[in-house]
Amino acid sequence: MRIGRTMRAATLAYAALAAPAIARGQLGVQRQRNAPSVYAITNARIITVSGAPIERGTVVVRDGVIAAVGAAAQAPADARIIDGTGLTVYPGIIDANSTVGIGAIGAAGDAGRGGRGGAGGGRGAGPQQQATPSAPNSIHPVGLQPEVATVDLLNADADALTGPQSAGITTALSIPSSGIFRGLSAVVNLGGMNSQAMVVKTPVAEHIGFTPSRGGGYPNSLLGVFSALRQTLIDAQHYGAEQAAYAKNPRGMRRPEPDPSLEALQPVLARQIPVVMEAGLEREIERALDLAKEFNLRVIIAGGEEADKVAARLKSENVPVLISLNYPRRPQASADADPEPLRVLRARVEAPKLAAKLQAAGVRFAFADGGLTTWNDFLPNVGRAVESGLTADQAVRALTLGAAEILGVNDRLGSIEQGKVANLTVMRGDLFGGRVSQLFIDGMPVEIRAPANAAASAANGAWTITVTLDEGEKPVTLNLQQAGEQLRGTIQGALGSSQISNGSIGPTGDVQFTATVTMNAGTEEARFTGTINGNVIRGTVAIVGHPQGTFLGTKPDAAQGGRGGRGRPPAR
Repeated sequence: MRIGRTMRAATLAYAALAAPAIARGQLGVQRQRNAPSVYAITNARIITVSGAPIERGTVVVRDGVIAAVGAAAQAPADARIIDGTGLTVYPGIIDANSTVGIGAIGAAGDAGRGGRGGAGGGRGAGPQQQATPSAPNSIHPVGLQPEVATVDLLNADADALTGPQSAGITTALSIPSSGIFRGLSAVVNLGGMNSQAMVVKTPVAEHIGFTPSRGGGYPNSLLGVFSALRQTLIDAQHYGAEQAAYAKNPRGMRRPEPDPSLEALQPVLARQIPVVMEAGLEREIERALDLAKEFNLRVIIAGGEEADKVAARLKSENVPVLISLNYPRRPQASADADPEPLRVLRARVEAPKLAAKLQAAGVRFAFADGGLTTWNDFLPNVGRAVESGLTADQAVRALTLGAAEILGVNDRLGSIEQGKVANLTVMRGDLFGGRVSQLFIDGMPVEIRAPANAAASAANGAWTITVTLDEGEKPVTLNLQQAGEQLRGTIQGALGSSQISNGSIGPTGDVQFTATVTMNAGTEEARFTGTINGNVIRGTVAIVGHPQGTFLGTKPDAAQGGRGGRGRPPAR
């Protein structure tokens, strides 16, 4: 009796506490239901992508789809009218390789149960540094579990989506951010009442990264990574053959043991879905293509910083490239700045030229955020590709219909056509010289809000950092001294000891600096680019000749603070 009374009391107490939250959720659903479902953008310039531009026309949106478009299209009587004078309407921009919408996780499914949100308000994919997702019933090591699925990790955190929305992005190919087999991606719309409502298509592709396992476990070298990949694919072939033989005639055969990891690779081996391989350097791309050829896989290259060097092969084998927009950044000038090595200067100059080179070679491509530390760079970096030889029309197509074709969703996204999903990016001015005015996602208007400021706390002090490179995890201590916008200091630990140079910090916590690091192959110059948010510092590491790395750390003596100052603990 006492236990029963206690449980009833606890239930009533929980109901009292939960009631406001439930009421807010029901109110949000009710508002969604009560929102107008018919809109007409009139007097606007319309870039359909699939056809000629319409200099002055109307787009009608009804129940989430494009109901009409054209110079002669009429606004229905029940439509909410949006005067598009001075506006240009584009198909919704697609980020073709990202971790947008996936929360900080410790195991598969955590994000979907109220995780901390996706790519943070002002940052791209890479710097959020999620824990490597895992499938709870897998017999394979973490990082070698191809069955991990984006749909199990999605988190419809509206605040976390304001960053990509501010860049005009309505849709993303979302993937887990780490692992060798990173898992099964999904095309998601960056809006909706819940994570299920975000999903446009799943699975889209299996994703593979060539970064060795962390913590010294196997595979801890690039050679080991390719060996593990080959063995897993061979095992999957044998598994598929065994399953097929048993299904055909099970009599007298021992029932094969199920293996979710090998089962997840069957659509890849059957060429039903492609495999996206993260490869930047020429030798990585060549190895990725060789692996795909050996197992007859449909392959897509992501990153592709040196894809122009193998453009002829990419063209002949019909392999698309998802170009990273995370271009090397010019360091802030300072009086004691060291001269940059020629290879670093060359990499920064050549990065925006890649798209035009692939276009000239006939290689299909789309654009991806590549782990940008600020969404404000997304469209400007595409603009730099236009300045470097790509035409504006080619760039717009790569951001919309071209991306949709590569991802297999061009039947519903990528152009402004009757019957397609009403994802629209509305600009005041054009895509590369104007500003994002409004978005429509699944036919619903989205107000553009500035990303939540990751207000920079004082950088001064000792930061405990883990740098993850192709050689594995490297613990270091970063001692910073901030003077206005300038940063000075030292880096010490598993990467050697050196002074940092060309260091700067912006008003929203964007940081960058250069340091000389000691690696197995010798001394290299590393460019660190990231953000400080409360007591957390995170970002990417660029070393010419090596795959992009990441870094994540904390300042132990700083007050605990959450993402964007909300008081929640940061992702570990």
